[in-house]
Amino acid sequence: MANPATDRPTRGRHHTVQPRLRDRIVDRRKFLIYLGAGSTLTVATKLGLDVLAPGSASAVPTPSLPQPADLRDLGDILILSGKPTEALLFTVEVTEDGRVRAELPRMEVGQGLTTAVAMLVAEELDLQLDQVDMPLAPARPELLMNQLTGGSNSIRSVYGPVRAAAAAARTRLCEAAANRWGVAVDGLRTEAGRVVGADGRTAGYGELTRLAATLPIGELVTKPKSPSEFKLVGTPQQRVDARAMVTGAFKYTLDLDIKGATPAMVRRPPTINGTVEAVNNEDEVRAMPGVLDIAVIDTGVAVVAETFGQALDAKDALDVTWGAGTVDDVSDEDIFKKLRQATVPLVPPVSLPNQLDFEFDWAPINHAPMETNSAVADVRNGRAEIWGGMKSPIVAQQQIAKELGLPPGKVVCHVVQSGGSFGRRLFWDGPLEAARISKATGRVIKLMWSRIDDMRHGRARPAAHHRFRATIGPDTVLRLEHHTAFVETDWTHGLGEILTATSAELPAGNFGFAQTVFMLTVKSPYNFGVVEQVLNEVPLKMHTGAWRSVYSVSSRCGEEIVVDEVAAKLGKDPYEFRRAFLKTDAQRAVLDKVAKEGDWGRSMDDGFAQGIAFHEEYKSRTACLVEIDARDPHDPRVTKAVIAGDYGLPINPRGLKAQLLGGLTDAISVTLRAGLHIDKGLPLEGSYSQFHYARQVDSPTDVQIFILPGESEPGGAGELGVPAAAGAIANAYARATGIAPRSFPINFPVDFEPFPR
Repeated sequence: MANPATDRPTRGRHHTVQPRLRDRIVDRRKFLIYLGAGSTLTVATKLGLDVLAPGSASAVPTPSLPQPADLRDLGDILILSGKPTEALLFTVEVTEDGRVRAELPRMEVGQGLTTAVAMLVAEELDLQLDQVDMPLAPARPELLMNQLTGGSNSIRSVYGPVRAAAAAARTRLCEAAANRWGVAVDGLRTEAGRVVGADGRTAGYGELTRLAATLPIGELVTKPKSPSEFKLVGTPQQRVDARAMVTGAFKYTLDLDIKGATPAMVRRPPTINGTVEAVNNEDEVRAMPGVLDIAVIDTGVAVVAETFGQALDAKDALDVTWGAGTVDDVSDEDIFKKLRQATVPLVPPVSLPNQLDFEFDWAPINHAPMETNSAVADVRNGRAEIWGGMKSPIVAQQQIAKELGLPPGKVVCHVVQSGGSFGRRLFWDGPLEAARISKATGRVIKLMWSRIDDMRHGRARPAAHHRFRATIGPDTVLRLEHHTAFVETDWTHGLGEILTATSAELPAGNFGFAQTVFMLTVKSPYNFGVVEQVLNEVPLKMHTGAWRSVYSVSSRCGEEIVVDEVAAKLGKDPYEFRRAFLKTDAQRAVLDKVAKEGDWGRSMDDGFAQGIAFHEEYKSRTACLVEIDARDPHDPRVTKAVIAGDYGLPINPRGLKAQLLGGLTDAISVTLRAGLHIDKGLPLEGSYSQFHYARQVDSPTDVQIFILPGESEPGGAGELGVPAAAGAIANAYARATGIAPRSFPINFPVDFEPFPR
């Protein structure tokens, strides 16, 4: 193991650089340090290309950036697009009280990102986790395409840059101590927020920060820790915001105390994208208690009042004549008819004796985060200031500025941690709507969407139809065909621009974006001979968006059902069949783990069964084994789950377990009960009481989650947990009931009275 006391760049008291050979290249890059003016140390890290080290015979080869043909997944493209501004991502500030502050250029929406990134900072600086402050950065247009939170890419994309910045700060603090004590920096080490000398002398970071900020600026070679040196990273840690959340102290957007912010709500049309033709009782509503203003905007009629209760009463009292929406005559039956017609036919149209055909339908699903859409906006005096949940804040800033007729530099977008997303906060429609109301009324606006608004006029993962055909031979699969059609997914939140800007070779246009995402995320992990995947889209003007795991949930769940039924056709055990056809030992490791820990194949009573499935995505892999009680096929319940995940290098195993547990809950929901019914241009569901997302009673009391130790760099986490869990649940249901599921969610009645439109 490397010795942190000696593995430092060699610098004397006069700061002449004398790098040892092993220190001349750090992760095949060098780091240049730039200090901001001020009384405390502020370090930004610039990652340069490899250089010829003094005294070396030849230069170390410069690593080449990946080319489009080498890109393995969506995360690779996102990381590549961020390379030009990677050096600007993080600034680490050491304050005089010994605390460290680093703004996070990604968004926290409950995935534990602030905790994991703070762990990386604390690791490099040898601090306690609670000594690191990790606020969310506002929109930073200088980052270009490097401030989008999505695609399970956040940790993967910041892992190197944040460690580099923190390591640079550590080295600079050691330089300051060496300068103060008149010793060589090579003999110093850090621990517990202090620099420690070889003779036992110590100095806290806080007392060194002024000196560190005033030292001459020069070229500095620094070295982030090797994973073998990690003490904090890789250990399970409680989330840094957990106490504030459970005690109610955490401040979400509507909790912010913005001077003059006034409650506002919007009366929305009875169909998607309906328009306002006339407000028939405006004077009457203006006279209601607390009403301050009424404004017609693109999405409906806004009411501003002294309280949210008064705004709610007033907007419900509005009598509005509505114009037509974009899908007024469209219902579920129409949508699935269009999807089946759009799904590329399998050839030949009739299967042969050695072919098995499958078709699956998936209903649309709302993101339904606990916190509904909300924002605060102050649009006055030729400028705008916006607060809200924005996972793509640079594009939000640009589009809001365009809408308001302002230069982007006159619009400030503050990113606020949100209560959930699952892809919802990739769009900024709440902040944009608040800005529109503020501009129309001349007031600072605090906008809240009701739950009905969020369910019916929010965004949803679009409906999908899948066709699979497996051509089998003796004990094998010779060919797997997968043809699917989705209602068009909206990619205008910024990812599309990233895809086209990364390479001219990638297809353009919304359908091109969809094709690229589909091909980079949906991949069979099995050696099934020739695998063919085809995506088509139906362009309906509905509010759609990427939902957790995007195309993979329905695609991979469908394939996992196919695997079970092919195994049965060939007389094979589902676990053993998967194990035989998985491509790598790493894949088999997670599958073996759940089979062993879950006691795969144990005897169970009638109406009970096990199901097993596998998924790999974003350089991570997982397997899931569930047990289900389906004695009542119309009210099944998952009673047990065993999950294993391999994320490469795990940063916070507790956070990764939480991601897999959340994926299980999502899978229980969308596989068994939760979805949206579209009826004449509007979802029928309008509340959690109608949208049958899994409750506590639906969640298994016996859940075992194992995070396998990994090496190298971390893989993606957020998307990974849903597809394998969905496949395992579907397979368990089929084994328990003898009913082969083909439409999801499996039990999907309209068992409620819809709210008025």
